[in-house]
Formats: sequence, structure tokens, C-alpha cells
Amino acid sequence: MADYNRYGHSYGGGYSSHTPPPSAPPAPVPTTSAPPPSSYGYGGYPSAYPPPPPQAAGGFGYGFVPVAFPPGTHPDVERAFRAADRDCSGAIDEHELQGALSTAYHRFSIRTVRLLMFLFNDPASSSPSRMGPAQFVSLWNCLGQWRGIFDRYDRDRSGKIDSRELTEALRSLGYAVPPSVIELLIANYNNGVPRNGALDFDNFVECGMIVKGLTEKFKEKDTRYTGSATLTYDGFLSMVIPFIVP
Repeated sequence: MADYNRYGHSYGGGYSSHTPPPSAPPAPVPTTSAPPPSSYGYGGYPSAYPPPPPQAAGGFGYGFVPVAFPPGTHPDVERAFRAADRDCSGAIDEHELQGALSTAYHRFSIRTVRLLMFLFNDPASSSPSRMGPAQFVSLWNCLGQWRGIFDRYDRDRSGKIDSRELTEALRSLGYAVPPSVIELLIANYNNGVPRNGALDFDNFVECGMIVKGLTEKFKEKDTRYTGSATLTYDGFLSMVIPFIVP
């Protein structure tokens, strides 16, 4: 029997309306003092979003469409969604999501944003190209956890993680990725740097989410955790193509 840890731990299989969205272990609790949480965005970075628009009288919405956030949502997360939802429709498209996630510290590429939209949106939604507040909150919290993983293994504080650091980061998530695959990941997600490549946070999120997503899809076929599975050609294409985001 294959070592279950090679697949990751404490995760449900697949991404759908019936399974939890992608996640990562929480970041370690910092030992140094920090400003109050209300001044922070995801991953411990100061939030620079403008105040939210005034709410509609008598309701929990704003503008034209009522918007309900999950109970306990941090005000900064609500503020980020409202700032991104410029047409007050109650949902945001990929460009609005890109603006919400991109801060002065980092800008997400549209390719990564499209992958996140695919992974976190409800496939049964009538508007799969737009994200509602519940999915946005789930994504925001997940990125905070992945930011903690990234910072933990970016030991030289370069803002990037190299192949060795990536190996350790993925192993901490439970994925024992072989060196040949690590090299392939670095080559494909390092913004075209041919040698001594390293991943910034945007690339790390995209790379990590793909490894996690494909691993969990594989686990659905490898029910005995032997490390091998039999797939039809159609099944293989159906498993891989959704992760190839233009």
C-alpha cells in the first residue's frame, strides 16, 4: 500500500459544490508583536482598500443587489469584495477578482486568477464566470494560509522560493513530489527564467493548486492508495484539461 502522505492529508477529493474548497494548513502563529488584525489583509499584509460603499437602508446589501457574507467574515474581506464589485451586482468577474487580490505587495496574473475562479466557484452556478461573496471569502482565507506556507519556506526572504524550498513546502502539505517533477514545475511556473528559476507567490499558488488538484483527482481513481491507477484516455483528458488554464 502506498504511503497516504504522498497524496496530502486532511483533504477531500475534487473541487465541486459537494466538497470543501482547496485549503492549506494554517500558518504558524507569529511570535513578534503586530498591528491589530483589523489593519491586515490576507496573509498578514496591511489592507489598503477604501471604505466600503454605504449599505442599503434596512438590509445587509449595498447598491442594487443584496449581498450576504458568511457569518464571522472579517470586515477587511467584506471591504475588499465591495471595492472590487464596481457595478454593485453582488458578484465579481475575473478582472475584478484580480484587482481585489492584487495588493501593493503582489499582483496576481490573470492566468492564476482564472485557475482560482475555476477551483473555487460552484460548478452548478448559473454564472460560473462570476464569483459571489461566499466563494470570495473562502478563497481569501485559503490564500492567507498559502501565504503562510510560502513565507515559512522562503527562508532567505527573497520573495521567491527555489526548487529546494518548493520541495519542502509541498512536502509540508503532504505531497512527496519527485525532483524531476519539481524541475518541471519550476521550468513552467517561473515566468520564463531558463536557469536557477524560482517561484514568486503568484506562481507558487498556481503551481501548488495544480499539484493538489491533480493529486486529489488521481486519488479518486487510486482508491487503495497503491500509487497507481488505470485511466481511460477520455478519463485522463477530463482530469487534466480543466487545470490547463489559458
